[in-house]
Order: sequence, then structure tokens, then C-alpha cells
Amino acid sequence: MMHTILIRNGRLVNRGQIREVDIYIKKQRIERIAPSISYHADIELDAAGNYVIPGLIDDQVHFREPGLTHKATIATESRAAVAGGVTSFMEMPNVAPPSVTQLLLEEKYRIAAQHSLANYSFYMGTTNDNYDEVMRTDPRKICGVKIFMGSSTGNMLVDDRLTLERLFANSPTLIATHCEDEATIHRNLAHFKSIYGEAFTAALHPLIRNEEACLLSSSMAVELAKKYGTRLHILHISTLDELALFDNQIPLKEKKITAEVCVHHLWFSAEDYARYGNQIKCNPAIKGIAHREALLPALLDNRLDVVATDHAPHTREEKMQPYLQAPSGVPLVQHSLNMMIEMYHQGKITLEQIVEKMCHAPADAFLVEQRGYLDEGYWADLAIVDIHHPWTVQLENIHYKCAWSPFEGQTFRSKVLSTVVSGHLAWHNDRFNSAKTGERLLFER
Repeated sequence: MMHTILIRNGRLVNRGQIREVDIYIKKQRIERIAPSISYHADIELDAAGNYVIPGLIDDQVHFREPGLTHKATIATESRAAVAGGVTSFMEMPNVAPPSVTQLLLEEKYRIAAQHSLANYSFYMGTTNDNYDEVMRTDPRKICGVKIFMGSSTGNMLVDDRLTLERLFANSPTLIATHCEDEATIHRNLAHFKSIYGEAFTAALHPLIRNEEACLLSSSMAVELAKKYGTRLHILHISTLDELALFDNQIPLKEKKITAEVCVHHLWFSAEDYARYGNQIKCNPAIKGIAHREALLPALLDNRLDVVATDHAPHTREEKMQPYLQAPSGVPLVQHSLNMMIEMYHQGKITLEQIVEKMCHAPADAFLVEQRGYLDEGYWADLAIVDIHHPWTVQLENIHYKCAWSPFEGQTFRSKVLSTVVSGHLAWHNDRFNSAKTGERLLFER
């Protein structure tokens, strides 16, 4: 059963403005936004003193289902997302078996329809030999086509130049790429093995998966996109070197080539491996301070368009293995908004810019239908946030199935009080309401 919801006295952050309003939600949509609304509602929430923002759209997560469910499931990670104010996610194909046929892809949608508390979409995966399957992708119902131009978790590397040319020339929808040059990584790995043998630590990770590996691969992706007029979205930019590839003179909705930065590349630097070790081992690697310090200005001046997480959980035991055996990936989806609001408190970014980059921009970049903004008639996806509510990340309040976070012991100054997903109050007062699942995202293509 769908309830009507009235949110009173909220500080609405939307389209670059903050204003105090009431919001009335009916039949999963925002029916009215006004300074004062007198309607009766089944649920009333007083947001006085707090901010109401559009639900975050995370365009890059790994929820590990099917096949890797000892690490995570769509059910567990979507709950963690909702607890963090993320109402919609786009999930990656490197599961087991990988999502490289339309049949396998639709199986994930079936699981999500039954178990995802958040709204959902899934990328179609590519290999060197599934071109015909990729061409059957429906642009309206699928967020994009994912190409691993560098290998990561799972064996989905596409390194055949002819295959890449065909995909960039003919993809029925947006191509999202993981860009790291495999030959450079293998060469660097061999070099450091000759020096250190097996005595590696995570501190070598940004030297093995270095800026050269990123730039070579990103440059190739941009070259192919320009050659064929492809709608390209490059994921998790991590280096100063790559920023020159991107244009900030074109409005986002008109860009053919867009780029994403992830919260961990804005937050951590190579100095942090001494403290966190494999916990922050991820691909592409977290790199030196100069790279981190260049990313935020590039985000704010629109060379980088979108903030996401690349949420990628592994078990604590897997991460505690020696560096060469430990998998890459960090669980982040529950805490990404807290991380960005911490940067707001540090004077680095405004609340309006956070909403722009985590809500509006992903909706615009992917042409998500009627989401990402708090406008009348749009789907009711939103979060109520108290930006002056300190809380500490502890084992008992981590909702990832892997049950760890690099932020254990960290006190954040902001807290998500309530999250509404497609008109359903899914998170409120530290409790989930799983009576209704999220909706499948559709795209205006």
C-alpha cells in the first residue's frame, strides 16, 4: 500500500537554490512543493532545521549478485545505500556469471525487483566476443554498456582493438569505461617484483597502477569516442594527468564525453596506505596528494561531472590477505554523502554543489527519466539530512554484508534521518521499511 507523505519545514536543496518548503508526496510522485501545504497525509515528517535533498544516484556500484554473495547481495547493499541517502544505483556486470547476455542481465533485474530497497539499473557487460548480445541492449531500459579497458575484479577485459572499434562505433547506448592500460600495469608489476620479490605492501599499488596506465587508456577511450561520436562516460578518474581530456565549456546535457570522480579519490591519498593498507586498495589506485588535490577543483569547474562511489565490497578476510592476493575494492555507498558533507564543513564545496554532482548530474548524464531533481511531477526520491548531527561509524551501524568499513571509528558531522524511495519511506529513525522495493530506472533515450 502506498502512503501519502507530507514533509514540513524542509530546507529544500534543488537546482542551485535552498528554500524552506513543504513537500506533498502522493502515488510515488511529488505532487506539490509550496511554502505551506495544509493537506492531510498518512505520514507527516517535520524536517525543521534540516535539509531535504534529491535522492543520490550512484552510477557505479558492485553489489556482487549473483555468484559472489558471500561478499554482498542486492538486498544488503541496497539497504546500505538507502541508509546513506542513495535512492538509485547503477550496478556493474562483473558478477558470476558475468552479465554478458541479455538473459543473464534480466536475471539481475528479476532479483532486484524482489529484493532491492533502492531503485535500480544494471549495465550490460562486454567481452571480446559478445558483440551481438551487446547490440540487443535496450537504451530506454538499461543504464549503459560497460567496457573494462583494464581488468579489475572478474575476467572481463576487452583488449581487442577491433572489438573496441566496433563497440564504440555501434553501441546502442552510453558506454561506460574502466580505463587502465594492462600492458603498463604488467610492466610495473614485473619491475617491482624484481626489486621486492613477494614482499609487497599496498603502498606500491599507486606505483603499479600508475597515472601513465590511466592516461594511456583514458586517452584511447576519448580518441575512439571522438572518432565515432560515441556517448562515452569514463568512470573513476583518479589522476591530474587525465583532466586535460575533458571539456568544461559544454553544458552537461550536450556533452558526448563525460567523466566521474569517486569519493575515495577525493578523500584519501597515497599517504593513507600506511594506515589503511589493503582496506583502500582499489582500481584505479588512490594516488599521491597532488592528484587528489587536483580532482576537486576539476569537479567544481565541470571538467569532472559526476560523483559516485564504485562501492566494491570484499570480506574482511579477503582484504587481510597479503597485498598480491587481496582483491581491490572499497565499500562506500552508505557513507558517500557523509564524506561529501564533511568536505562542505571543511569549506571545500557547497551543499548546492553536492546535490548538483551526486543527484542532478548523474540524472542528466544518463538521461534518467524524472529523477535526480525535487520537482513537482517527478518521482519522490529524497533524503532528509541533519548536517549537524555527529555520529560515529561502528560495526553495529554498518549495513554492508561484509560488515567493515575504512571509516570504522570515524565521526561524521551529518546524518541521514529519512530516505524516501519512489514515494516509499524506506529509512527513518535508523530503521528500514522493506514493505516495498524500489523501481526499475528508465531512461529518456
